[in-house]
Amino acid sequence: MNLSMNKAICSAAIIALMTMSVTSCNKQAPKVDEKPTTTSTSNTDMKIAYIEVDSIMSQYKFCKEYSQILDKKSQNIQNTINSKGRSLQNAVAKFQQDIQNNKYTQQQAEAVQAGLQKQDADLRELQQRLGTEFQAETEKFNKALRDSIQHFLAAYNKDKKFSLILSKAGDNILYADKAYDITDEVITGLNKAYKPTTKKK
Repeated sequence: MNLSMNKAICSAAIIALMTMSVTSCNKQAPKVDEKPTTTSTSNTDMKIAYIEVDSIMSQYKFCKEYSQILDKKSQNIQNTINSKGRSLQNAVAKFQQDIQNNKYTQQQAEAVQAGLQKQDADLRELQQRLGTEFQAETEKFNKALRDSIQHFLAAYNKDKKFSLILSKAGDNILYADKAYDITDEVITGLNKAYKPTTKKK
């Protein structure tokens, strides 16, 4: 089981948000070559901007803090499963050795084997339960992340009045003029509004 928290969680949450919750000021088709200025000579008032997802992941304090929290939780889960798994392996190895040394009657061997099988089933059940709990925690984090960005952009765009705000991650946008990049503004605003959930010592 690999429950390690990584950047893909933040990335997926942000991309999903930016895909579903762009702000539209009108119903006209977007023109990607239009400059995001209010003095455009285009026949449309469409304004477009984009945000670099990698920068949000690496610089937004909320994302960094919760990534650390989930990483720690993931590591604790993995350590627990590994520890119990090693104990079971050792018990199985001892059982096999005792069988070879004829230390059990058939009835005793069957009882020990049944006990080991139960340990294995319990371990699998624990792994599934902890994995489900971790997934729920991850989903809770993703929702909080989406909400925080969505609320900020709603307030941010009251003055900016962009028609479309896109997420740029990897090569999902093959070309983007830096004139459309509002990443730094958004990160600054997000971090200014963010209140850490953990107290610093």
